[in-house]
Amino acid sequence: MTTLDLFERLALAFSIGLLFSVERGWQEREAKDGSRAAGIRTFTLVGLLGGIWGLLGGLVGGVALGLATLGFAGWFGFFEWREESAAGKHSVTGFVAGLLAFALGAYAILGDKIAAGSVAVAATFILAERRALHGFLEKLKWIELRAALLLLVMTFVLLPVLPDRAIDPWGAINPHQLWVLSILTAGISYAGYLAVELAGTRNGLLYAGAAGGLVSSTTVTWTFARMSRLDEQGHMDLAVGIIASWTVSLIRMTTIATILAPALAFPLGAPAGAAACVTLAGLCLLYRRSALQRTDIKLALTDPFDIWTILQFTAVLAAVMLGAKLLSDGFGQGGLLGLAAASGLADVDPITLSMARETGTTLTAGYAAIVILVAAGANLVAKCALAVLFGGVRFAAPLIAIGVISVLAAGAVVPFVR
Repeated sequence: MTTLDLFERLALAFSIGLLFSVERGWQEREAKDGSRAAGIRTFTLVGLLGGIWGLLGGLVGGVALGLATLGFAGWFGFFEWREESAAGKHSVTGFVAGLLAFALGAYAILGDKIAAGSVAVAATFILAERRALHGFLEKLKWIELRAALLLLVMTFVLLPVLPDRAIDPWGAINPHQLWVLSILTAGISYAGYLAVELAGTRNGLLYAGAAGGLVSSTTVTWTFARMSRLDEQGHMDLAVGIIASWTVSLIRMTTIATILAPALAFPLGAPAGAAACVTLAGLCLLYRRSALQRTDIKLALTDPFDIWTILQFTAVLAAVMLGAKLLSDGFGQGGLLGLAAASGLADVDPITLSMARETGTTLTAGYAAIVILVAAGANLVAKCALAVLFGGVRFAAPLIAIGVISVLAAGAVVPFVR
C-alpha cells in the first residue's frame, strides 16, 4: 500500500478507537478518575494499537497478530474484571467493546476500510442505545418475538431453498416468487400490528396501509380484511388503511410506468389520477367517520400474524395465479386486454412493466395505457373479492362503493386522453 493509504488506514483505526472511547466515556462520565479500567484515552489507543498490530501482522505474519490479540485480551480482560469486581457488577460489555475496537483497528489496516468504519458505527450505536434496548426487551411480548423469528425463518431459511422456476405444466406456479408474496403478507401484517401498538388504531392502520401500498395493496386488503373479524368496531379504521393502500398503489403504478415510458404520463396519468382522487376523497370520508364513531376503542390485535392463515392465503394466491395463467392462454398471444384482465387478478406490476417497455415500439401510448388500466381494474375486482371473502359483505361494502366510483371516474377521463 502507498504511504497515503497507510496513513488513511491508521487514521481510521485511530478514529474507530476514538468513537468507542467517546461512547464508553459518556456512559461512565460520573465515575471518578482512576476508577475505570479504560476511558476515553484508553479506547482511542486500543483502536490505534489494533491498527499498529494489523500493520505488523501484515509484515511478519498472522501468527504474531494472533498472539498479540491474545495478549491484549488477557491483560485488558484482567483490568476490566478488577473494575467490575470492585463495583459489584457482572458485565462483559466493556471487555467485548475493547476487543472489538482492537479487532476493527487491525481490520482497518488489513481489510476493507468502509466495512471497518460501518461496523464501528453500528457497534457504537448498539452500545449507546443500552437503555432503549433494555426498555424494548421489557416491553417485548413472547408472541411478538415468536412472530419475528417465524418471519426470519421464512425469509432466510425457507426462501433460499425454494426453486425459482415454474413447477407446473402451465408455467404459472413459481415457488420462490409465491413464497416472497407470503413473506410480504406476513411482513405487512407485522408492520400493521406494530403501527397500531405505536401510533394507536386509527393512525397506525393508516400509516401501515399507505406503506404497504408501496409494495402490494392486494396483500394489505387481504391482511386488513382478516383483521376485521377480530373487532367489528375497528371496521372503519381497517377500511381507511385499505383505501390508503389503494391510493398509494395507483400513484406507484403510474409513476413506474411513466419513468419507463414518459409518453404514458398523460394517457395513463389522467385516468389513474382521477381514480386516485376518488380513493383519496373516500379515505378522508372514512377517516372522518371513524373519528365520529369512536375515539377510545383499541383494535384487539393479539398476534402479529398467524402462520396457518398465511399458508392458507398462499394456497389461495397460487390458485389465482394458475387461473390467471390459464385464462390468459385462452385469449391467445394477441389478446392483450384479455391477458391484462387475467394477469391483473393476481398482480398489476407485470403487465405494467411489459406495456411500458412496448410503448412507442409495438404499441401506442394510448393503447398501452388502456391495457394497464384494464389490469388495474381486474386487480381492483380481486381486492374487493378478497375483502368480501375474508372480511364479509358489511366490511367490504364501502370499499366496493369507492372502488366502483373510482373506476367510473377513470373511465370518464379515458375518452379525452386516447
